[in-house]
Amino acid sequence: MDCTTCTPRKAWELPFLAEPAEVVALRRVLRIHLRIWDLQELTDAVQLCVSELVTNVITHVGAGTPTTLAVSMNGTRLRIEVHDPDTRALPTLVDATDDGETGRGMALVTAATDRWGVQLLADRKVTWCEFDTDLNVPVGQCAGHRVSRLRTVATEAAAIDVISHLLHWLRVHGHDPEDALDRAQMRFEADLGLVGD
Repeated sequence: MDCTTCTPRKAWELPFLAEPAEVVALRRVLRIHLRIWDLQELTDAVQLCVSELVTNVITHVGAGTPTTLAVSMNGTRLRIEVHDPDTRALPTLVDATDDGETGRGMALVTAATDRWGVQLLADRKVTWCEFDTDLNVPVGQCAGHRVSRLRTVATEAAAIDVISHLLHWLRVHGHDPEDALDRAQMRFEADLGLVGD
């Protein structure tokens, strides 16, 4: 199947320090990114799960922990991963009492996802969850589907929102947004084969 006109759903990662303020930024980035990927129907569930997984890192590993959010497609399932360096603090599904103030996080993740789990690696733990989609192919809308001009404009606007939010995030975290744009442009051109070896 020729998918040269597809909306690519390329895996991406975003490193951050696990702090309560970062949860809001992650939710915003996910909302925009899922809109670009045409998976906006999953936004509420994905935002809830990421909030719970990052809150688990903050609560059980510690605020300020270097953490990474990874988003990818596993076939036609959306896969969300939260990586942190503590292989001892494992998320568990507990039977929370009705009046308890804690313990519901993984129950919410269980209810919102199609499946979740934990992978232990030598240097980190990966807590992941997956969401079924209505996609027939993982890459995006392929040839044979007509994409309206309005949808193209909306996707471009969403991409600009994502880029803008990421540039703000980089600046707030002490990085040079101009340098990031230059490196992104070089990678983009290399991916298209516009830059010689």
